[in-house]
Amino acid sequence: MADARLAAIFGCSGPVLTAAERAFFAETRPWGFILFARNVETPDQVRELVAALRDSVDDPAAPVLIDQEGGRVQRLRPPHWEDLPPGGAIGALAEREGLAAGEEAARLSGRLLASQLLPLGITVDCVPLLDLRRPETHAVIGDRAFGSTPEQVTALARAQAEGLLAGGVLPVTKHIPGHGRATVDSHEALPRVEATLSELLETDFKTFKNLNSYPISMTAHVVFEAVDPTAPATTSPKVISEILRGEIGFQGLLLSDDLSMQALGGSLGERAAAARKAGCDIALHCNGRMEEMQEVAAAAGPLEGESAPRAEAALGRLRAPEPCDPRALKARLDALLDGAAGA
Repeated sequence: MADARLAAIFGCSGPVLTAAERAFFAETRPWGFILFARNVETPDQVRELVAALRDSVDDPAAPVLIDQEGGRVQRLRPPHWEDLPPGGAIGALAEREGLAAGEEAARLSGRLLASQLLPLGITVDCVPLLDLRRPETHAVIGDRAFGSTPEQVTALARAQAEGLLAGGVLPVTKHIPGHGRATVDSHEALPRVEATLSELLETDFKTFKNLNSYPISMTAHVVFEAVDPTAPATTSPKVISEILRGEIGFQGLLLSDDLSMQALGGSLGERAAAARKAGCDIALHCNGRMEEMQEVAAAAGPLEGESAPRAEAALGRLRAPEPCDPRALKARLDALLDGAAGA
């Protein structure tokens, strides 16, 4: 397939696309792009950057992603964008006021996130987290998680995802098949989980199975010793085929987590090749460093085979946003959370 897009998502270095980046993206034609705080100054600037990224690959619908979760993980921040709560705050509301209140807050959160992103042209948000919070969970997840039980996390994550979809933005469930048992930060080192397969199927993996119909999921750079002690999920054919596609039943578009994270070994090219060979549809590289992107581009390969219809189906889930009044939604969300805090 000569005209296939590159099976990669790339970041860029700053708030304006450089000539070198424009030329590189035009040549390699990645499937999509991802933005970080270094790419964000004002709404007009972000809109112009998003348009430039799409123009570089001659595709007005090229996916543009962001990690806009609420709480610690927000690339868009005041004064131009309002802070939104992390998953942990919504989970605490559910535990105090009941699951229905938590679901309402999660749905409002998703709809408000979409109202921040869609006017900028950003069409994919890397939420919700389906990871379970446990006593040993590393702070890199921490209060980003909706809770500690599969039932609560499933309900709140579903509500947030539906809020995003109602706002015209695609959700990305993460970090499949679960990051909650990791005791180290996968940005810095490789986590290893020793739980038995039966334990994992009843806990960490269960939230992803419950929500396996969403269009996109992002892998965990975590070794699950009961399944494959030799490789993290991202680069493990066994984990991806037997657990993600098998036990969990996820048939959507599978993104690697960021290949530049230090949980992975080898060169960037080796990481990209390993992730693709293992079964990731898309290699994600976030830091915008040109020499690393060149390595990933050389190794990622075209978006073809089963990956191509998965990508098409994911984008097919986008729909026109339902009308809303963001100020009214934010006031309702604040009232829910403030009521819980004062109880």
